[in-house]
Amino acid sequence: MQDITPIILCGGTGSRLWPMSRTQSPKQFQPVGGSGSLTFFQATVQRHRSKGYTKPIVVTAVQHKQTVLQQLSQIQCDATVICEPMARNTGPAVLAAALVLADETPDGLMLILPADHMIAGNLNTPIFNMRQAASDGRIVTFGITPTYPEIGYGYITDGGRFTNYDGLHSVAEFVEKPPISKAVALVNSGASYWASGISLYAASTIIDEFARLEPKTHKAVSQAVTCAERSGDTLLLNPDSFRRAVNEPTERVIFERAKSVALAPIDVEWSDVGCWTSMHSIGMADEDGNVFEGDVIAVDTNNSLVRSDKRLVAVVGMSDVIVVDTPDAVLVTARGKCQDVKKVVETLKSETRRESVAHLSREHHWGTSRQVMTSKDYEMTVLQINAGSSISIDPLPGRQMITGRGELELFDGFSRRKLADGERILLDVSESMSLTNTSNDKVEVILVTMNKSVATELQLDRMSHA
Repeated sequence: MQDITPIILCGGTGSRLWPMSRTQSPKQFQPVGGSGSLTFFQATVQRHRSKGYTKPIVVTAVQHKQTVLQQLSQIQCDATVICEPMARNTGPAVLAAALVLADETPDGLMLILPADHMIAGNLNTPIFNMRQAASDGRIVTFGITPTYPEIGYGYITDGGRFTNYDGLHSVAEFVEKPPISKAVALVNSGASYWASGISLYAASTIIDEFARLEPKTHKAVSQAVTCAERSGDTLLLNPDSFRRAVNEPTERVIFERAKSVALAPIDVEWSDVGCWTSMHSIGMADEDGNVFEGDVIAVDTNNSLVRSDKRLVAVVGMSDVIVVDTPDAVLVTARGKCQDVKKVVETLKSETRRESVAHLSREHHWGTSRQVMTSKDYEMTVLQINAGSSISIDPLPGRQMITGRGELELFDGFSRRKLADGERILLDVSESMSLTNTSNDKVEVILVTMNKSVATELQLDRMSHA
């Protein structure tokens, strides 16, 4: 039977999992069980590396390309990476992956996988059982038996069994995030399933359906793939073409309109980990129902999640709370209110607060950056550059750099020179500079960036004394 290509979708910002998830480092790239564990993305990749699968295709935003490549390297996985120049929901992302796969294997089977879900149980056997149906032109979407009336999930209702495919059912209806009364009725019916976001079909099938049902998007994405910038196994979709694609999920633009769609119920533990309540439910709870990660002391506390990145967090006399401590933000919320965390993120974005965008510390392919101080006048960041790695630092008025101990080489576009320990370099020139760590150890550099008004004053002051 034909092998399956995993298509891993790495979009989304995971705003309800703030402050762990940020725009520049969203949920799928965060560790599942705290520091040192696999990320959600890596766990998804690993789940489908058995016999019967080909190397995956990953679709992600262009700004997350290096993160994807780094996390793939950490688990030694080869993959094709498709970079989207802007977000267009899952529909265009799936079509782009189908077109790339069809270039090599027109009738290749593709398994669509969200990168940020948690799954426990035998998922691969029921997927492999649906290969024949998918090869025959069926769009197979997998449904999870609901355990409670969740209003944040979509539902698929059972339209009856197929006689020629064991375990496959027709679809009576798709229900998108119903009110609680409707969700209760769906669960009580015994004939409805949570929509998992996982689906299986041939690349040619989904391409043909887009051509029939969404011809403008089919044309736009086809052009975006044809005109993509390619570097090895990485593709950057053409932005002028891709932005003309419809901004909708595959379920809405294709599944709800295609006669070939079918339902395959699967019996696994599944969560889309859409909020902190979900994170609590999938964690290893103690006898009091608590899930603790990091340095935590709890007294007279039950049914709570407490997560600390760096420092000690003490909780006393609390029930049904979520406490998430990060170096630059702390979240405290009742378990039943976790869906509203996104309102905090909306406020941060409206005030253009950095806390909605990035963490103080970030990993890069060349090393790490850690913001150590910020004020209305300047920002100070420590760059830790890996041995043999290079970074490019853009010039800004008033920006300067102080080197640490180690062997650093600076290239200003004209010449190269070694830097002394503790040397101070002004970076307000017109061209960016390349900094290379030529030693066998990590080297730290302090980067100071002035804000615009202060930098302008400093620049004018230097000019007046020239």
